[in-house]
Amino acid sequence: MRPPLQSVNDCVVKFANVNGSGSASANGLFAKAVFRMGIPLSAKNIFPSNIQGLPTWFEVRVNHKGYIGRRGGVDFMVGVNPHSMVRDVAEVVPGGYFLHDSTKPLAPTLKREDLHYVGIPLTDMCIREYRKPRHRQLFKNVIYVGALAALLDMDFQVFKDLINEQFKRKEKLIPANINALEMGYNYAKEHYECPLGVRIQRGPCEARHLTETNPIFIDGNTATALGAIYGGATVAAWYPITPSTSVVEAFEKYANKLRVDPGTGQKKFAVVQAEDELAALGVVIGGSWNGARSFTATSGPGISLMSEFLGLAYFAEIPAVLVDVQRAGPSTGMPTRVQQSDVISCAYASHGDTKHVLLIPSTPAECFEMMAQSLDLADQLQTPIILLSDLDLGMNDWMSPPLDWEKGRGLDRGKVLDGDALDKMQERFGRYLDVDGDGIPYRTYPATHPEKGAFFTRGTSRDEYATYTENGAEYVKNMDRLIAKWETAKKYVPSPKMRKSPWKTEFGMMFYGTSSSSCYEAMDHLAQKNIWVDTLRVRAFPFNEDVQRFLDNHQYIFVVEQNRDAQMRQLLINECDVNPDKLIAILNYDGMPITAHFIQLEILKLECVSDQLHADALDVNALI
Repeated sequence: MRPPLQSVNDCVVKFANVNGSGSASANGLFAKAVFRMGIPLSAKNIFPSNIQGLPTWFEVRVNHKGYIGRRGGVDFMVGVNPHSMVRDVAEVVPGGYFLHDSTKPLAPTLKREDLHYVGIPLTDMCIREYRKPRHRQLFKNVIYVGALAALLDMDFQVFKDLINEQFKRKEKLIPANINALEMGYNYAKEHYECPLGVRIQRGPCEARHLTETNPIFIDGNTATALGAIYGGATVAAWYPITPSTSVVEAFEKYANKLRVDPGTGQKKFAVVQAEDELAALGVVIGGSWNGARSFTATSGPGISLMSEFLGLAYFAEIPAVLVDVQRAGPSTGMPTRVQQSDVISCAYASHGDTKHVLLIPSTPAECFEMMAQSLDLADQLQTPIILLSDLDLGMNDWMSPPLDWEKGRGLDRGKVLDGDALDKMQERFGRYLDVDGDGIPYRTYPATHPEKGAFFTRGTSRDEYATYTENGAEYVKNMDRLIAKWETAKKYVPSPKMRKSPWKTEFGMMFYGTSSSSCYEAMDHLAQKNIWVDTLRVRAFPFNEDVQRFLDNHQYIFVVEQNRDAQMRQLLINECDVNPDKLIAILNYDGMPITAHFIQLEILKLECVSDQLHADALDVNALI
């Protein structure tokens, strides 16, 4: 028998359930308890794209150092789905634990000599305690959470407090849920030596940047919706699609609290469900053209459909904000799995010479800030802005610093001429005239002035005064001005974030979005092997001079991303003066969040890295 794992506040706990069994609430209760105890964690809901019946998993990574990317491997599996049990047993690391319903004995094929099994007769306990079949199903989940509290040495009072908070408006449900928790807790205490080797306890935390800022536990889509509210959005048009639907749902929820006139009860916002994604973006363009800050949210298939209107908004220079919560493609792909697979399609959406500004958050706090910033940028640059999120960030709960909004911060509407400015204007108004040399013209809202400032908005070629023309020289002048505006955008978008290693190195690592947590962890693990790596987290497109400087200063650059075709690497080659040979793709595209272990192994396999290891007289195979 393999000795049991021994760890405190450093583990992966995973729940294997059946979709539609009511397990999400109980599993979320466990994650919230870890958070309430002040320990860094991340929680990932891995669910199928059907309504119910197929396997679903909920994975919680707990790490006192603040490593909250997906680790890979499971230390403690709660395996209560018989249909996935073979897979679930195989995923537990040697010395780990497997909790199961012992009402029926486990099949011999599920026994491993190097695992430690924790049997709890969940079904029998529920049959004895509850009469209604639905109650038996729901409270089974709460019972195993109570057992975990004892087995892992967690603060049981935290669970009781959470139950009281969760059902404060349905007080009749509180005693039954606490009773189920106590049933599991007491059974574990009576039948097992608690705690086990894997423990989760209150205590000092090395990741003070996560735990000493009064953190919140929030998903990226909710943070994005709040960013839209604070950023002044009043129009949301959408067509439902996983995993972006909850962005607009959360926007409507908070708009009903914050966008309603307290005196009259009149709603000061509009949520429009359109007939498809193309129509949704059309509503956004129309709202923005009229001066209302407008946005939509979608995923990969929606980007494909919206491309035509994205081109119109780019060429006619109409503000628009689009939130793309990426999922695995192409086509329908895996709708409930994550990828970073829309980078190229968003950057160059539509036909012709078109480029779009992308903002790429990696945390809920950045979702909030960048969404508000996107609404400003759309007005300032008079162009579509795409917030490039993903399913992992959007739909999963993350430990985050509080969402911060500076008091007195206003909305930047960019170059908009009002009636007074038009009255004072002696020259002819030119809608597409570059008077400041930054490529950004002045615009007006409809009906601003009875005589001045009117223009015809068109998607066809025109001159500086919005007059239709097919004159080649006028077309070139307009397209060159759009490139000048693109250069101006580099000064407006968020700068990348760089971390330098303590030693000068020829190795660099570039990444973006939710790959970031695992990349930083991999960087630390590589440093323990004397492989020093500088990192650059890309946060926006177009790339500014910081990106170019990073490319110039390193001989080998590992570009880490979650897609098959190395799309960010392609974008860097297209847009920057860089030798493609120095950009080494590290790619994961199985639909699961990338792990630090995977990144580390892929880098250690590279010849340029193994040469360095050999030069330091280290055993490469032993390191891998």
